Amino acid sequence: MDSSASCPVCNQSFPPSLLHWHVDTHFDSEQEENLVVSNDEQLARDLELAEQLSLSHALLNQSLDQAEPLLIASQTRSSFHRVATDGGLMTLLYERLQSGGAKFNGQGKGKYAAAAPATTLLAGYVDHYQSRRGEDSGWGCGYRNIQMLASHLLNSRPDAREVLFGGSGFVPDIPFLQGWLEVAWRKGFDPLGSQQFHHSIRGSKRWIGTTECAALLRSFGIRARIVDFGPKKLESLFLSVPGTSVAPPKKKKSSLVRGPMDRYLVRNDTRKDDSGQTDSNSCGEPQSSGKNRFCNGGTSPNNPSDAQVLVDWVWNYFSHQGTKVSAQQQRVVMTGKAPLYFQHDGHSRTIVGIQCKQQHSYGSPEYTLLILDPAHRTEALERSIKTNGQWEKSIKRGVHTLKKSQYQICYIDPGIASIEEMELLKNLDSTYFEL
Repeated sequence: MDSSASCPVCNQSFPPSLLHWHVDTHFDSEQEENLVVSNDEQLARDLELAEQLSLSHALLNQSLDQAEPLLIASQTRSSFHRVATDGGLMTLLYERLQSGGAKFNGQGKGKYAAAAPATTLLAGYVDHYQSRRGEDSGWGCGYRNIQMLASHLLNSRPDAREVLFGGSGFVPDIPFLQGWLEVAWRKGFDPLGSQQFHHSIRGSKRWIGTTECAALLRSFGIRARIVDFGPKKLESLFLSVPGTSVAPPKKKKSSLVRGPMDRYLVRNDTRKDDSGQTDSNSCGEPQSSGKNRFCNGGTSPNNPSDAQVLVDWVWNYFSHQGTKVSAQQQRVVMTGKAPLYFQHDGHSRTIVGIQCKQQHSYGSPEYTLLILDPAHRTEALERSIKTNGQWEKSIKRGVHTLKKSQYQICYIDPGIASIEEMELLKNLDSTYFEL
């Protein structure tokens, strides 16, 4: 019989690996949205979490054939703030961009100042999932971005809705995403990643990245692909494999490193516990002396012009047969494309679009990524977009802000993989672009 331990606060029993996570929820000094939660509400939250984690833990002793039905039967829908607009947050953003970005000068006073015309390409439907204090703040950004990506697939692709999460039709809570990731590993998806996590992730606060996102989605037949952006000298650390255009004939993968993001994550996942101090502005990026603690420990940020390679790729991904930029007309296009899982040193976010402005008829265009961050509050984003407040500071990121030495993107191709293709998807690879 499995050993268990009792919570010192509520006396609920938990597996030892999950007890620390549960106890944290009792000591959240600042409740969500600054609301005071009653004892009854806190007890209901604790009981719900206890049920989720206990059912998830039961998977440990189940065969693979038994594990999937148990997950399907026990998984619960992840809560999120629903934007009160038909079409959700992306429709709200579309309408704001379509207005031309006009804003008040000052505290709601003065004349409108119209922004320069731009062409903006947006993903389809996406729900924003925010990290929550006492639940996943400081480590859960990877799961939140998976939830955002899954929300698009469930709402926009009937074929994906049939296969994702056992056909449940909803986005599960983090404990059950962890359960599905373990099922993916047991099916043989991303064996090197499974080895790095010792084949177990449930109840852990260890950070995940692009490769875990791809492995989880591929296990359902979703064609998740990975793109690496980084310097030439670190090409050997990327996921490109023999047979691709950038890999040497006999390149060997490290048993510990599958990609630039994973090298960073693995280095920090070897801590003795999950309670290290983190920067509140990132998801699991340790406070440091200012040096870049990524693959090579370099201290020099990218030249902003280097990041143009990444931005060009994003533009091509969202564009339809080379969408052209007009210097005279404001254009906002809902492309229907899936958002992008966007990973870099210490944090991951979701790219939901890209904007391009032609500064002059002869000048270079200016690109801006449109990004949803799990660290931001959905309600605040909704309010700022509706009132034309400071939403641009939260969502827009210019090329000059892309100063990391390496980036990794997960994107989704159309269609569902066949049984034969599923076997090929078990081993992860990537397309490499030099920064």
